[in-house]
Amino acid sequence: MTAKQRIRVKAGSVRQAMPKASYLRDTRSAVISTRPSTLRASRDDIRVAWRRAAAIANDLVQNSGRLRGAVDQVIADTVGIELVLNPQPDLSRLGYDQKETVEFSRMVKRWWKRWAWNPRECDLRGKFTVPQMIDIALRWDMVYGEALGVMSYMTMAERKRYGLTSGTKVCMSPPTRLVQDTNEMEGLFQGVIHDPNGRPVAYRLEDKETGIRVKRDYRAHDADWRQQVIHVFDPMDATDVRGISRIAPGFRQHIQHEILVDATVQTAILQTVFAAALTSQAPSKDAFEALAAIEDDDLRGEMEDYFAASFDRAADSAINISGDPQVSHLAPGEELKLLSTGTPGPQFQPLWSALSRDMARAIGITYGGLTMDHSNSTYSSVRMENSSIWPVVMRRRERLAGPIAQAIYENALDEAIGEGRIPFKGGYRAFAANRDAVCWALWQGPAKPSADDGKSAKAASERLGNGTSTLAAECAELGYDPDEVFEQRVREHALYREAGMASPFERRAGGPSVDPGEDVERKPGAE
Repeated sequence: MTAKQRIRVKAGSVRQAMPKASYLRDTRSAVISTRPSTLRASRDDIRVAWRRAAAIANDLVQNSGRLRGAVDQVIADTVGIELVLNPQPDLSRLGYDQKETVEFSRMVKRWWKRWAWNPRECDLRGKFTVPQMIDIALRWDMVYGEALGVMSYMTMAERKRYGLTSGTKVCMSPPTRLVQDTNEMEGLFQGVIHDPNGRPVAYRLEDKETGIRVKRDYRAHDADWRQQVIHVFDPMDATDVRGISRIAPGFRQHIQHEILVDATVQTAILQTVFAAALTSQAPSKDAFEALAAIEDDDLRGEMEDYFAASFDRAADSAINISGDPQVSHLAPGEELKLLSTGTPGPQFQPLWSALSRDMARAIGITYGGLTMDHSNSTYSSVRMENSSIWPVVMRRRERLAGPIAQAIYENALDEAIGEGRIPFKGGYRAFAANRDAVCWALWQGPAKPSADDGKSAKAASERLGNGTSTLAAECAELGYDPDEVFEQRVREHALYREAGMASPFERRAGGPSVDPGEDVERKPGAE
Protein backbone atom coordinates (compact mmCIF):
# COMPACT_ATOMS: atom_id res chain seq x y z
CA MET A 1 0.00 0.00 0.00
CA THR A 2 1.50 3.28 -1.11
CA ALA A 3 1.75 6.23 1.23
CA LYS A 4 -0.60 9.21 0.73
CA GLN A 5 1.09 12.00 -1.14
CA ARG A 6 1.69 15.06 0.98
CA ILE A 7 1.87 18.59 -0.38
CA ARG A 8 3.66 21.24 1.58
CA VAL A 9 1.71 24.53 1.74
CA LYS A 10 3.27 27.72 2.87
CA ALA A 11 1.83 28.98 6.15
CA GLY A 12 -0.71 31.81 5.76
CA SER A 13 -1.33 31.18 2.07
CA VAL A 14 -4.87 30.90 0.59
CA ARG A 15 -5.70 28.52 -2.20
CA GLN A 16 -7.12 30.41 -5.19
CA ALA A 17 -10.50 29.25 -6.52
CA MET A 18 -10.40 27.87 -10.01
CA PRO A 19 -12.30 30.06 -12.54
CA LYS A 20 -15.39 28.46 -14.02
CA ALA A 21 -18.16 29.34 -16.44
CA SER A 22 -21.76 29.49 -15.17
CA TYR A 23 -24.93 31.56 -15.25
CA LEU A 24 -25.31 34.35 -12.69
CA ARG A 25 -21.57 34.58 -12.05
CA ASP A 26 -21.46 37.80 -10.07
CA THR A 27 -19.05 40.69 -10.39
CA ARG A 28 -16.59 41.79 -7.74
CA SER A 29 -19.12 44.39 -6.57
CA ALA A 30 -21.77 41.67 -6.14
CA VAL A 31 -24.29 43.62 -8.22
CA ILE A 32 -26.39 40.55 -9.03
CA SER A 33 -26.73 39.40 -5.42
CA THR A 34 -28.04 42.84 -4.43
CA ARG A 35 -31.17 42.28 -6.55
CA PRO A 36 -33.40 39.77 -4.75
CA SER A 37 -36.00 37.96 -6.84
CA THR A 38 -38.34 34.99 -6.59
CA LEU A 39 -39.75 32.69 -9.24
CA ARG A 40 -43.45 31.90 -9.41
CA ALA A 41 -46.16 31.38 -12.02
CA SER A 42 -47.03 34.37 -14.17
CA ARG A 43 -50.72 34.15 -13.34
CA ASP A 44 -49.90 34.24 -9.62
CA ASP A 45 -47.83 37.39 -10.14
CA ILE A 46 -50.73 38.97 -12.02
CA ARG A 47 -53.28 37.95 -9.38
CA VAL A 48 -51.23 39.48 -6.56
CA ALA A 49 -50.40 42.74 -8.36
CA TRP A 50 -53.55 43.29 -10.44
CA ARG A 51 -55.49 45.71 -8.24
CA ARG A 52 -52.46 47.76 -7.22
CA ALA A 53 -51.21 47.98 -10.80
CA ALA A 54 -54.66 48.97 -12.09
CA ALA A 55 -55.00 51.68 -9.43
CA ILE A 56 -51.57 53.18 -10.20
CA ALA A 57 -52.14 53.04 -13.96
CA ASN A 58 -55.56 54.67 -13.66
CA ASP A 59 -54.13 57.45 -11.47
CA LEU A 60 -51.22 58.11 -13.84
CA VAL A 61 -53.44 58.30 -16.92
CA GLN A 62 -55.95 60.57 -15.20
CA ASN A 63 -53.25 62.99 -14.03
CA SER A 64 -50.86 63.00 -16.98
CA GLY A 65 -51.65 64.76 -20.22
CA ARG A 66 -48.78 62.91 -21.84
CA LEU A 67 -50.12 59.46 -20.92
CA ARG A 68 -53.68 60.42 -21.86
CA GLY A 69 -52.38 61.53 -25.24
CA ALA A 70 -50.44 58.28 -25.54
CA VAL A 71 -53.64 56.28 -24.98
CA ASP A 72 -55.38 58.31 -27.69
CA GLN A 73 -52.40 57.67 -29.98
CA VAL A 74 -52.71 53.93 -29.38
CA ILE A 75 -56.38 54.07 -30.39
CA ALA A 76 -55.64 56.19 -33.46
CA ASP A 77 -52.86 53.86 -34.62
CA THR A 78 -54.82 50.68 -33.99
CA VAL A 79 -58.35 51.42 -35.23
CA GLY A 80 -58.40 55.00 -36.49
CA ILE A 81 -62.04 55.97 -37.02
CA GLU A 82 -63.24 52.37 -37.05
CA LEU A 83 -62.24 48.85 -37.98
CA VAL A 84 -63.64 48.25 -41.45
CA LEU A 85 -65.41 44.93 -41.97
CA ASN A 86 -64.16 42.82 -44.87
CA PRO A 87 -66.23 39.60 -44.95
CA GLN A 88 -64.47 36.49 -46.23
CA PRO A 89 -67.26 33.88 -46.26
CA ASP A 90 -66.64 30.44 -47.74
CA LEU A 91 -69.98 29.65 -49.39
CA SER A 92 -68.79 27.25 -52.09
CA ARG A 93 -70.40 24.26 -50.33
CA LEU A 94 -73.72 26.07 -49.89
CA GLY A 95 -74.63 26.56 -53.57
CA TYR A 96 -73.16 30.05 -53.98
CA ASP A 97 -71.12 30.97 -57.04
CA GLN A 98 -68.53 33.77 -57.06
CA LYS A 99 -71.00 36.44 -58.09
CA GLU A 100 -73.51 35.45 -55.43
CA THR A 101 -70.79 35.37 -52.78
CA VAL A 102 -69.73 38.92 -53.68
CA GLU A 103 -73.34 40.11 -53.54
CA PHE A 104 -73.83 38.44 -50.14
CA SER A 105 -70.72 40.18 -48.81
CA ARG A 106 -71.98 43.55 -50.07
CA MET A 107 -75.32 43.01 -48.37
CA VAL A 108 -73.60 42.08 -45.08
CA LYS A 109 -71.37 45.18 -45.24
CA ARG A 110 -74.34 47.49 -45.72
CA TRP A 111 -76.24 45.85 -42.89
CA TRP A 112 -73.23 45.94 -40.52
CA LYS A 113 -72.56 49.62 -41.20
CA ARG A 114 -76.11 50.58 -40.25
CA TRP A 115 -76.24 48.32 -37.19
CA ALA A 116 -72.77 49.03 -35.76
CA TRP A 117 -73.15 52.81 -36.02
CA ASN A 118 -76.57 52.85 -34.33
CA PRO A 119 -76.04 52.87 -30.54
CA ARG A 120 -79.70 52.11 -29.89
CA GLU A 121 -79.42 48.86 -31.82
CA CYS A 122 -75.96 47.58 -30.82
CA ASP A 123 -75.47 48.81 -27.23
CA LEU A 124 -77.49 47.44 -24.32
CA ARG A 125 -77.29 50.87 -22.67
CA GLY A 126 -78.12 52.58 -25.97
CA LYS A 127 -75.17 54.99 -25.67
CA PHE A 128 -72.21 53.82 -27.72
CA THR A 129 -71.51 52.59 -31.24
CA VAL A 130 -69.36 49.52 -31.88
CA PRO A 131 -66.32 51.70 -32.80
CA GLN A 132 -66.71 53.55 -29.49
CA MET A 133 -66.87 50.25 -27.61
CA ILE A 134 -63.59 49.16 -29.20
CA ASP A 135 -62.03 52.50 -28.21
CA ILE A 136 -63.12 51.85 -24.63
CA ALA A 137 -61.68 48.34 -24.78
CA LEU A 138 -58.26 49.67 -25.88
CA ARG A 139 -58.28 52.21 -23.03
CA TRP A 140 -59.06 49.38 -20.61
CA ASP A 141 -56.21 47.36 -22.05
CA MET A 142 -53.81 50.20 -21.23
CA VAL A 143 -55.06 50.60 -17.65
CA TYR A 144 -56.24 47.10 -16.68
CA GLY A 145 -54.48 44.93 -19.24
CA GLU A 146 -57.75 43.39 -20.45
CA ALA A 147 -61.19 44.21 -21.82
CA LEU A 148 -64.54 42.66 -20.91
CA GLY A 149 -67.95 42.61 -22.53
CA VAL A 150 -71.16 40.60 -22.17
CA MET A 151 -73.54 39.75 -25.01
CA SER A 152 -77.24 40.17 -24.26
CA TYR A 153 -80.45 39.45 -26.14
CA MET A 154 -83.68 41.43 -25.95
CA THR A 155 -87.00 39.68 -26.37
CA MET A 156 -89.63 40.96 -28.80
CA ALA A 157 -91.48 42.63 -25.93
CA GLU A 158 -88.36 44.51 -24.84
CA ARG A 159 -87.61 45.55 -28.43
CA LYS A 160 -91.13 46.86 -28.86
CA ARG A 161 -90.75 48.90 -25.69
CA TYR A 162 -87.67 50.68 -27.09
CA GLY A 163 -88.73 50.68 -30.74
CA LEU A 164 -85.84 48.43 -31.82
CA THR A 165 -85.42 45.94 -34.65
CA SER A 166 -82.65 43.67 -33.43
CA GLY A 167 -82.31 41.87 -30.13
CA THR A 168 -78.53 41.30 -29.99
CA LYS A 169 -76.87 43.83 -27.68
CA VAL A 170 -73.40 44.35 -26.25
CA CYS A 171 -72.71 45.50 -22.70
CA MET A 172 -69.10 46.55 -22.16
CA SER A 173 -68.21 45.94 -18.51
CA PRO A 174 -65.17 47.33 -16.63
CA PRO A 175 -62.68 44.57 -15.76
CA THR A 176 -63.03 45.63 -12.13
CA ARG A 177 -66.37 43.79 -12.17
CA LEU A 178 -64.54 40.51 -12.71
CA VAL A 179 -63.91 39.31 -9.17
CA GLN A 180 -60.49 38.37 -7.81
CA ASP A 181 -61.76 35.21 -6.10
CA THR A 182 -59.72 32.03 -6.48
CA ASN A 183 -60.82 28.51 -5.57
CA GLU A 184 -58.83 25.72 -7.16
CA MET A 185 -61.39 23.12 -6.03
CA GLU A 186 -64.07 24.48 -8.38
CA GLY A 187 -61.65 25.58 -11.11
CA LEU A 188 -62.04 29.26 -10.21
CA PHE A 189 -58.99 31.45 -10.66
CA GLN A 190 -59.20 35.21 -10.38
CA GLY A 191 -62.88 35.26 -11.35
CA VAL A 192 -62.70 32.82 -14.29
CA ILE A 193 -64.13 29.30 -13.94
CA HIS A 194 -62.40 26.58 -16.00
CA ASP A 195 -63.22 23.01 -16.92
CA PRO A 196 -60.71 20.17 -16.33
CA ASN A 197 -59.03 20.98 -19.66
CA GLY A 198 -58.40 24.57 -18.63
CA ARG A 199 -61.06 26.07 -20.92
CA PRO A 200 -63.11 28.98 -19.54
CA VAL A 201 -66.74 27.99 -19.00
CA ALA A 202 -68.01 30.94 -16.94
CA TYR A 203 -67.01 34.33 -15.56
CA ARG A 204 -67.95 35.50 -12.08
CA LEU A 205 -68.90 39.19 -12.15
CA GLU A 206 -69.91 41.45 -9.31
CA ASP A 207 -73.17 43.29 -10.00
CA LYS A 208 -74.90 45.97 -7.98
CA GLU A 209 -78.60 45.52 -7.39
CA THR A 210 -80.50 48.07 -5.30
CA GLY A 211 -77.29 49.05 -3.59
CA ILE A 212 -76.30 45.47 -2.74
CA ARG A 213 -73.29 43.79 -4.34
CA VAL A 214 -74.15 40.41 -5.82
CA LYS A 215 -71.79 37.93 -7.48
CA ARG A 216 -73.21 36.20 -10.54
CA ASP A 217 -71.75 33.68 -13.00
CA TYR A 218 -72.05 34.37 -16.75
CA ARG A 219 -71.62 31.46 -19.14
CA ALA A 220 -68.79 31.84 -21.66
CA HIS A 221 -70.96 30.32 -24.43
CA ASP A 222 -74.62 29.48 -24.84
CA ALA A 223 -76.07 26.09 -25.74
CA ASP A 224 -75.27 26.63 -29.44
CA TRP A 225 -71.67 27.70 -28.64
CA ARG A 226 -72.23 31.34 -29.45
CA GLN A 227 -69.79 33.49 -27.48
CA GLN A 228 -71.53 35.26 -24.61
CA VAL A 229 -68.60 36.81 -22.71
CA ILE A 230 -65.90 38.74 -24.55
CA HIS A 231 -62.66 38.67 -22.58
CA VAL A 232 -59.46 39.68 -24.39
CA PHE A 233 -55.97 40.23 -23.00
CA ASP A 234 -52.37 39.84 -24.08
CA PRO A 235 -50.92 36.83 -22.21
CA MET A 236 -47.37 36.56 -20.96
CA ASP A 237 -47.54 32.85 -20.19
CA ALA A 238 -49.56 29.90 -21.47
CA THR A 239 -51.31 29.54 -18.11
CA ASP A 240 -52.34 33.21 -17.75
CA VAL A 241 -56.00 33.84 -16.97
CA ARG A 242 -56.06 37.64 -16.74
CA GLY A 243 -54.00 40.50 -18.13
CA ILE A 244 -52.21 43.29 -16.30
CA SER A 245 -51.81 46.97 -17.11
CA ARG A 246 -49.75 47.44 -20.25
CA ILE A 247 -47.86 50.34 -18.69
CA ALA A 248 -47.04 48.45 -15.46
CA PRO A 249 -43.42 47.74 -16.53
CA GLY A 250 -42.93 51.48 -17.08
CA PHE A 251 -44.34 52.74 -13.77
CA ARG A 252 -40.95 53.39 -12.22
CA GLN A 253 -39.56 55.26 -15.21
CA HIS A 254 -42.67 57.39 -15.61
CA ILE A 255 -42.75 58.36 -11.93
CA GLN A 256 -39.03 59.17 -12.09
CA HIS A 257 -39.76 61.31 -15.14
CA GLU A 258 -42.47 63.21 -13.26
CA ILE A 259 -40.14 63.78 -10.28
CA LEU A 260 -37.39 64.98 -12.61
CA VAL A 261 -39.67 67.45 -14.36
CA ASP A 262 -41.25 68.69 -11.11
CA ALA A 263 -37.87 69.23 -9.44
CA THR A 264 -36.51 71.00 -12.52
CA VAL A 265 -39.52 73.30 -12.80
CA GLN A 266 -39.49 74.17 -9.09
CA THR A 267 -35.75 74.88 -9.19
CA ALA A 268 -36.21 77.10 -12.24
CA ILE A 269 -39.00 79.04 -10.52
CA LEU A 270 -36.90 79.60 -7.40
CA GLN A 271 -33.95 80.72 -9.47
CA THR A 272 -36.17 83.07 -11.44
CA VAL A 273 -37.72 84.65 -8.34
CA PHE A 274 -34.41 85.05 -6.55
CA ALA A 275 -32.30 85.86 -9.60
CA ALA A 276 -31.30 89.28 -8.20
CA ALA A 277 -28.47 90.04 -5.79
CA LEU A 278 -27.96 93.27 -3.89
CA THR A 279 -24.35 94.02 -2.99
CA SER A 280 -23.35 96.83 -0.67
CA GLN A 281 -20.18 98.41 0.66
CA ALA A 282 -21.88 99.27 3.95
CA PRO A 283 -19.76 98.45 7.00
CA SER A 284 -20.38 95.35 9.04
CA LYS A 285 -20.92 95.02 12.80
CA ASP A 286 -17.15 95.04 13.37
CA ALA A 287 -16.88 98.36 11.56
CA PHE A 288 -19.44 99.99 13.85
CA GLU A 289 -17.60 98.69 16.92
CA ALA A 290 -14.41 100.23 15.50
CA LEU A 291 -16.15 103.60 15.23
CA ALA A 292 -16.90 103.53 18.93
CA ALA A 293 -13.18 103.17 19.64
CA ILE A 294 -12.22 106.41 17.81
CA GLU A 295 -10.89 108.91 20.32
CA ASP A 296 -11.54 111.96 18.14
CA ASP A 297 -15.11 112.94 19.06
CA ASP A 298 -15.54 115.23 16.03
CA LEU A 299 -14.43 112.56 13.54
CA ARG A 300 -16.54 109.91 15.22
CA GLY A 301 -19.60 112.16 15.08
CA GLU A 302 -19.12 112.97 11.41
CA MET A 303 -18.85 109.26 10.51
CA GLU A 304 -21.97 108.40 12.50
CA ASP A 305 -23.89 111.25 10.84
CA TYR A 306 -22.80 109.99 7.38
CA PHE A 307 -24.00 106.45 7.95
CA ALA A 308 -27.23 107.64 9.57
CA ALA A 309 -28.01 109.76 6.51
CA SER A 310 -27.26 106.80 4.19
CA PHE A 311 -29.59 104.51 6.11
CA ASP A 312 -32.36 107.10 6.11
CA ARG A 313 -32.06 107.41 2.34
CA ALA A 314 -32.09 103.63 1.87
CA ALA A 315 -35.19 103.33 4.06
CA ASP A 316 -37.12 105.54 1.64
CA SER A 317 -36.15 103.39 -1.40
CA ALA A 318 -37.68 100.04 -2.43
CA ILE A 319 -36.81 96.99 -4.53
CA ASN A 320 -39.61 94.73 -5.80
CA ILE A 321 -39.09 91.91 -8.33
CA SER A 322 -42.53 90.29 -8.06
CA GLY A 323 -45.44 90.78 -10.47
CA ASP A 324 -45.00 94.62 -10.39
CA PRO A 325 -41.21 95.17 -10.56
CA GLN A 326 -39.88 98.37 -9.05
CA VAL A 327 -36.33 99.59 -8.34
CA SER A 328 -35.83 103.07 -6.83
CA HIS A 329 -32.60 104.83 -5.86
CA LEU A 330 -30.14 102.67 -3.98
CA ALA A 331 -28.05 103.69 -1.03
CA PRO A 332 -24.52 104.88 -1.73
CA GLY A 333 -22.18 102.00 -2.52
CA GLU A 334 -25.03 99.51 -3.29
CA GLU A 335 -25.33 97.60 -6.58
CA LEU A 336 -28.25 95.50 -7.92
CA LYS A 337 -27.19 92.51 -10.08
CA LEU A 338 -29.63 90.41 -12.21
CA LEU A 339 -28.48 86.77 -12.44
CA SER A 340 -29.32 84.18 -15.11
CA THR A 341 -30.97 80.84 -14.20
CA GLY A 342 -28.92 77.66 -14.48
CA THR A 343 -31.84 75.22 -14.78
CA PRO A 344 -32.34 72.98 -16.67
CA GLY A 345 -28.74 71.95 -17.05
CA PRO A 346 -27.15 70.14 -20.00
CA GLN A 347 -27.81 66.75 -18.40
CA PHE A 348 -31.61 67.25 -18.27
CA GLN A 349 -32.51 66.59 -21.91
CA PRO A 350 -30.62 63.28 -22.31
CA LEU A 351 -32.15 61.91 -19.10
CA TRP A 352 -35.62 63.18 -20.06
CA SER A 353 -35.34 61.49 -23.46
CA ALA A 354 -34.11 58.19 -22.01
CA LEU A 355 -37.03 57.96 -19.56
CA SER A 356 -39.48 58.88 -22.33
CA ARG A 357 -38.16 56.21 -24.66
CA ASP A 358 -38.59 53.58 -21.96
CA MET A 359 -42.26 54.48 -21.48
CA ALA A 360 -42.90 54.68 -25.25
CA ARG A 361 -41.49 51.18 -25.64
CA ALA A 362 -43.73 49.83 -22.86
CA ILE A 363 -46.86 51.43 -24.37
CA GLY A 364 -46.09 50.35 -27.92
CA ILE A 365 -45.90 53.72 -29.70
CA THR A 366 -43.07 55.74 -31.16
CA TYR A 367 -40.96 58.18 -29.14
CA GLY A 368 -42.30 61.02 -31.25
CA GLY A 369 -45.87 59.85 -30.71
CA LEU A 370 -45.39 60.00 -26.93
CA THR A 371 -43.40 63.23 -26.61
CA MET A 372 -44.30 65.09 -29.85
CA ASP A 373 -40.60 65.89 -30.01
CA HIS A 374 -39.35 65.67 -33.61
CA SER A 375 -36.49 68.15 -33.24
CA ASN A 376 -33.74 65.69 -34.22
CA SER A 377 -35.79 63.56 -36.61
CA THR A 378 -34.75 62.85 -40.18
CA TYR A 379 -36.58 61.12 -43.02
CA SER A 380 -34.60 57.93 -42.45
CA SER A 381 -35.12 57.93 -38.67
CA VAL A 382 -38.88 58.55 -38.96
CA ARG A 383 -39.20 55.82 -41.58
CA MET A 384 -37.26 53.35 -39.44
CA GLU A 385 -39.23 54.30 -36.34
CA ASN A 386 -42.55 53.71 -38.11
CA SER A 387 -41.33 50.46 -39.64
CA SER A 388 -40.25 49.05 -36.28
CA ILE A 389 -43.44 50.01 -34.43
CA TRP A 390 -45.94 49.11 -37.16
CA PRO A 391 -45.82 45.32 -36.52
CA VAL A 392 -46.64 46.12 -32.87
CA VAL A 393 -49.67 48.12 -34.02
CA MET A 394 -50.82 45.35 -36.35
CA ARG A 395 -50.40 42.78 -33.62
CA ARG A 396 -52.50 44.88 -31.24
CA ARG A 397 -55.16 45.22 -33.91
CA GLU A 398 -55.31 41.50 -34.64
CA ARG A 399 -55.02 40.24 -31.03
CA LEU A 400 -57.11 42.80 -29.11
CA ALA A 401 -59.37 45.01 -31.24
CA GLY A 402 -60.16 42.45 -33.94
CA PRO A 403 -61.44 39.65 -31.66
CA ILE A 404 -63.86 42.07 -29.96
CA ALA A 405 -65.29 43.23 -33.28
CA GLN A 406 -65.45 39.64 -34.56
CA ALA A 407 -67.35 38.37 -31.52
CA ILE A 408 -69.93 41.14 -31.83
CA TYR A 409 -70.22 40.62 -35.58
CA GLU A 410 -70.80 36.87 -35.30
CA ASN A 411 -73.62 37.23 -32.76
CA ALA A 412 -75.32 40.04 -34.67
CA LEU A 413 -75.06 38.22 -38.04
CA ASP A 414 -76.44 35.05 -36.44
CA GLU A 415 -79.58 36.91 -35.40
CA ALA A 416 -79.92 38.82 -38.68
CA ILE A 417 -79.90 35.58 -40.70
CA GLY A 418 -82.02 33.73 -38.15
CA GLU A 419 -84.76 36.37 -38.29
CA GLY A 420 -84.62 36.71 -42.07
CA ARG A 421 -83.24 40.23 -42.32
CA ILE A 422 -80.37 38.85 -44.41
CA PRO A 423 -81.49 36.11 -46.85
CA PHE A 424 -79.40 32.95 -46.86
CA LYS A 425 -79.63 29.83 -49.02
CA GLY A 426 -80.85 26.92 -46.97
CA GLY A 427 -82.11 29.19 -44.18
CA TYR A 428 -80.81 29.39 -40.65
CA ARG A 429 -80.20 25.64 -40.40
CA ALA A 430 -77.62 25.80 -43.19
CA PHE A 431 -76.02 28.85 -41.61
CA ALA A 432 -75.82 27.23 -38.14
CA ALA A 433 -74.15 24.16 -39.62
CA ASN A 434 -71.52 26.34 -41.31
CA ARG A 435 -71.34 29.27 -38.89
CA ASP A 436 -67.54 29.55 -38.79
CA ALA A 437 -67.18 29.47 -42.58
CA VAL A 438 -69.88 32.10 -43.09
CA CYS A 439 -68.77 34.45 -40.32
CA TRP A 440 -65.07 34.55 -41.16
CA ALA A 441 -63.97 38.15 -41.75
CA LEU A 442 -60.96 40.47 -41.77
CA TRP A 443 -60.82 43.81 -39.98
CA GLN A 444 -58.90 46.67 -41.55
CA GLY A 445 -57.62 49.72 -39.71
CA PRO A 446 -55.85 52.95 -40.67
CA ALA A 447 -52.92 53.16 -43.05
CA LYS A 448 -49.31 52.87 -42.00
CA PRO A 449 -47.85 56.35 -41.35
CA SER A 450 -45.53 57.63 -44.04
CA ALA A 451 -42.76 60.20 -43.83
CA ASP A 452 -43.14 60.98 -47.56
CA ASP A 453 -46.48 60.21 -49.27
CA GLY A 454 -44.98 60.73 -52.72
CA LYS A 455 -42.30 58.12 -52.22
CA SER A 456 -44.80 55.70 -50.68
CA ALA A 457 -47.19 56.11 -53.64
CA LYS A 458 -44.35 55.57 -56.10
CA ALA A 459 -43.30 52.41 -54.27
CA ALA A 460 -46.88 51.09 -54.43
CA SER A 461 -46.99 51.76 -58.17
CA GLU A 462 -43.70 49.91 -58.62
CA ARG A 463 -45.01 46.89 -56.73
CA LEU A 464 -48.16 46.81 -58.86
CA GLY A 465 -46.14 47.30 -62.04
CA ASN A 466 -43.72 44.44 -61.41
CA GLY A 467 -46.45 42.10 -60.21
CA THR A 468 -45.29 41.72 -56.61
CA SER A 469 -48.52 43.15 -55.14
CA THR A 470 -52.25 43.43 -55.78
CA LEU A 471 -54.81 46.22 -55.56
CA ALA A 472 -56.40 44.43 -52.62
CA ALA A 473 -53.07 44.38 -50.74
CA GLU A 474 -52.33 48.03 -51.50
CA CYS A 475 -55.83 49.09 -50.46
CA ALA A 476 -55.47 47.15 -47.22
CA GLU A 477 -52.13 48.91 -46.61
CA LEU A 478 -53.97 52.23 -46.85
CA GLY A 479 -56.83 51.06 -44.64
CA TYR A 480 -59.38 50.86 -47.48
CA ASP A 481 -61.82 48.11 -48.35
CA PRO A 482 -60.79 46.95 -51.86
CA ASP A 483 -64.37 46.05 -52.79
CA GLU A 484 -65.66 49.47 -51.78
CA VAL A 485 -62.83 51.15 -53.68
CA PHE A 486 -63.64 49.16 -56.81
CA GLU A 487 -67.37 49.88 -56.64
CA GLN A 488 -66.76 53.58 -56.03
CA ARG A 489 -64.37 53.77 -58.99
CA VAL A 490 -66.94 52.09 -61.25
CA ARG A 491 -69.63 54.58 -60.22
CA GLU A 492 -67.41 57.62 -60.62
CA HIS A 493 -66.04 56.39 -63.95
CA ALA A 494 -69.59 55.99 -65.28
CA LEU A 495 -70.52 59.50 -64.12
CA TYR A 496 -67.52 61.04 -65.90
CA ARG A 497 -68.29 59.18 -69.14
CA GLU A 498 -71.98 60.13 -69.06
CA ALA A 499 -71.03 63.79 -68.59
CA GLY A 500 -68.64 63.65 -71.55
CA MET A 501 -65.60 64.27 -69.36
CA ALA A 502 -62.29 62.49 -69.28
CA SER A 503 -62.32 59.97 -66.48
CA PRO A 504 -59.38 60.12 -64.07
CA PHE A 505 -59.49 56.30 -63.97
CA GLU A 506 -58.63 55.91 -67.66
CA ARG A 507 -55.08 55.10 -68.57
CA ARG A 508 -53.46 57.63 -70.83
CA ALA A 509 -51.35 56.62 -73.80
CA GLY A 510 -49.32 59.48 -75.23
CA GLY A 511 -51.54 62.15 -73.71
CA PRO A 512 -55.21 61.66 -74.75
CA SER A 513 -57.56 59.76 -72.50
CA VAL A 514 -58.25 56.21 -73.57
CA ASP A 515 -61.03 53.99 -72.37
CA PRO A 516 -59.68 50.84 -70.66
CA GLY A 517 -61.98 48.70 -72.80
CA GLU A 518 -60.87 50.17 -76.14
CA ASP A 519 -57.90 48.98 -78.17
CA VAL A 520 -55.21 51.58 -78.67
CA GLU A 521 -53.90 51.85 -82.21
CA ARG A 522 -50.16 52.34 -82.02
CA LYS A 523 -47.96 53.70 -84.77
CA PRO A 524 -45.11 51.58 -86.05
CA GLY A 525 -42.04 52.07 -83.91
CA ALA A 526 -44.02 53.49 -80.99
CA GLU A 527 -43.30 52.01 -77.60
